[in-house]
Amino acid sequence: MSATWDQQAPGVLRLPSGRLVRGRGVRYPVPDGPKPAFGVYLLGRMPPEVTWEKRWVRWPDFWLPSDREVLAETLQEAWARAAAERVEFACGGGHGRTGTALACLAVVDGVPRGEAVAYVREHYNRRAVETPWQRRFVGRFRA
Repeated sequence: MSATWDQQAPGVLRLPSGRLVRGRGVRYPVPDGPKPAFGVYLLGRMPPEVTWEKRWVRWPDFWLPSDREVLAETLQEAWARAAAERVEFACGGGHGRTGTALACLAVVDGVPRGEAVAYVREHYNRRAVETPWQRRFVGRFRA
């Protein structure tokens, strides 16, 4: 039995390396099926309690992360763990902040910065990365 996600499950993004991560919105119920081993929560307020390990990146809705270094460190940890564990990213709706973090994670995985937003929109959700400044943030992100 695999410790990572089913590639066909809702919200699952396959990175070029083959790693699978899930994006979702915390406003919605946790999907049925296996639970994450590690969650990254991109919220302006403390995330809800969960039964798995988590990291909170303070990130107001429609804006950018409050601490970019914390985001970069968290993305590196999530990327490493996604090789063998179920990792999820979540914000309120699962599009803007989650999409931006997933695009930055794609950069960590080797996708060129200028192509990362399009990659996530094609392979995760067409509404990912909602604002012009989020797109610029991905375009300037250094893995």
